[in-house]
Amino acid sequence: MKKIMKWGFIGCGSVTEVKSGPAYHQQTEGFEVVAVMRRDLDKAKDYAARHNISAYYNDADALINDENVEAVYIATPPDSHKEYALKIAEAGKICCIEKPLTPSYKDSLEIQNVFESKNLPLFVAYYRRSLPRFLKVKSWIDNGTIGEIRHINWSFCKPPNAMDLAKTYNWRTDSKIAPGGYFDDLASHGLDLFAFLLGDFEDAQGICKNQQNLYDAHDAITGSWVHKHKITGSGSWNFGSHNHMDDVTIIGSKGQIRFSVFLENPVYLKTENTEEELFIENPKHIQLYHVNGMRDELLFNNSKHPSTGKTATHTSWVMDKILGKL
Repeated sequence: MKKIMKWGFIGCGSVTEVKSGPAYHQQTEGFEVVAVMRRDLDKAKDYAARHNISAYYNDADALINDENVEAVYIATPPDSHKEYALKIAEAGKICCIEKPLTPSYKDSLEIQNVFESKNLPLFVAYYRRSLPRFLKVKSWIDNGTIGEIRHINWSFCKPPNAMDLAKTYNWRTDSKIAPGGYFDDLASHGLDLFAFLLGDFEDAQGICKNQQNLYDAHDAITGSWVHKHKITGSGSWNFGSHNHMDDVTIIGSKGQIRFSVFLENPVYLKTENTEEELFIENPKHIQLYHVNGMRDELLFNNSKHPSTGKTATHTSWVMDKILGKL
């Protein structure tokens, strides 16, 4: 081990409790969390005490400029990502940002350009690119197991939750923060994964509606797109349906692959001669492999991380295309 890289968290809420925090602080050799920030100082103090972290703040600038902090993880709602990211770049520090990078392609591109101009590493928490179940799917595609890829389709829907029905405020359905509502929060994961599996998008378009009038963001979106190599794609996302569905099908010239982006269902392969169903469990702390990969690039210099500012900016572009913002 060359050194210990010391991280600070801006935002230490529910995401950092299980999904990401333990991966940074306990399970990745070479990483240590030395400071956390939350606007409620008592909650920041409580998080720091429970996780044995030495410093806590209610001011992001204080954490960013803490001389003991070398890298910063932004785990706040996406409307604040740009403000914090530009300050971290100005301080000359490494950064990882929760997805989506920002609510708009324009702001995402600005962040990417600033970090590139300063030659600073920038990562984004599209951690599905690092999960074993999707690496298995990628290996089937790259090895030509189902031949040439023709088309990908994703059908995703879920019922409104109790907060939606009660019309309780939720930043995920505030059109100023997430114009596509849950689409911004959830579909971004899948679309980013598809770019990883099949190559960058070349064009995309969509239709967006609000069917339920429970909030001001969209709740029904359909999209179509094309990847490089003329691979076509389509998707539908509805957040007012009667049941929960999460079904991706990749169709090739010699077979097909099926899987779920979020549900922990088996991955399924079917060719003319083969049928295979594999259950590949996700880690308890789901960002573990994503965080391990940052360590391997930053400290060991023995691999290139798959989720960067550049790849996340491309995802912001296709999201804006489907939402009709570009």
